[in-house]
Amino acid sequence: MEEEKRMSKVYGVIMAGGAGTRFWPRSREKTPKQLLEIIGRGTMIQNTVSRLDGFIGPQETYVVTNRMQKTAIMRQLPNVPDENILVEPMGRNTAPCIGLAALHVRKMDPDAVMIVLPADHVIQDRVEFQRILLLAADAARKSNGLLTIGINPTHPETGYGYIQMFNEQGPHNPYLEKGVFKVKTFAEKPSLQTAERFLSSGDFLWNSGMFVWRVEAILREIHKRLPDLHTELMKIDPFIGGPAYQSAIETAYGKIRGISIDYGVMEKAEEVYVIPGQFGWSDIGSWDEVYRLSGKDDHGNSITGTVIQKETTRSLIFSPGKVVATIGVDDLIIINTDDALLICKRGRSQEVKDVSDYLKRKQMNEYL
Repeated sequence: MEEEKRMSKVYGVIMAGGAGTRFWPRSREKTPKQLLEIIGRGTMIQNTVSRLDGFIGPQETYVVTNRMQKTAIMRQLPNVPDENILVEPMGRNTAPCIGLAALHVRKMDPDAVMIVLPADHVIQDRVEFQRILLLAADAARKSNGLLTIGINPTHPETGYGYIQMFNEQGPHNPYLEKGVFKVKTFAEKPSLQTAERFLSSGDFLWNSGMFVWRVEAILREIHKRLPDLHTELMKIDPFIGGPAYQSAIETAYGKIRGISIDYGVMEKAEEVYVIPGQFGWSDIGSWDEVYRLSGKDDHGNSITGTVIQKETTRSLIFSPGKVVATIGVDDLIIINTDDALLICKRGRSQEVKDVSDYLKRKQMNEYL
């Protein structure tokens, strides 16, 4: 059995159902940020899949999304089999999404290891990233635990959750490799003062939302921590691959309540481990983060399109289809699309979500 676990396949599960509301007006319901080129070449989901090349093939890659995005994802990922694009009838947060994917992976290989990744992260060092994933997959095979990838923090960020790990002298599974630490606790997004304290302590990591585990381990923990979700997932399981699948999943999702894998499982499970990583990671959660990562000219501006600028500094300007002129402005975010224009002070782009919420309340769906 141990030899089988060591030889079990590794499957990738890409979570790609988000709306990317903080990236309005570029990100829309049909083309959210994971389907856009945000940083560099290739869309975010294409880059997420391609950075697994040589480690996980397209046949072992699953994408969980929604009906609205399925066609675009199939077009962008032609090498991933159509049957590996899993469609949720409605968004129910990450725990149901991961549970559904686990059922499909288990049909292929009951001893499989799952690597769960969001579709919209930027990772600059692919070699180091794959090294961390290999370490995590090996640890998952050898243990019954749940693993997550933590990011060594570079500044006191208030937009991320945090993971506190035990040091080398803390509780540790002797079967796991060096560099794998037991999780002490999870922390919500902190205030600046708390984030500074986390950073100075040296034992807190950013919570990346990337997970690695054996498929049987995550289904076992969902059964234990979220029994109602497990019950509905088991009603879907017998119909996977059959003609009644669509009816079964729609019925089950009508009863499933939304909950995140962090809150529903990770914060409650006992055997939870974290591997610190440092591979140029960002979750690209706002236009401010795009500005931080983008190349800039001598005036600190990051510009896409034709921009006439006079006395303009430290600004992000995106306008590939229209000429934009700026005079005497600093620290702005300007995002210009065919039907909408965003002008925002740098440092406040998290509030762009409020614009999407307003449009939804006013039923201005043509702009969503």
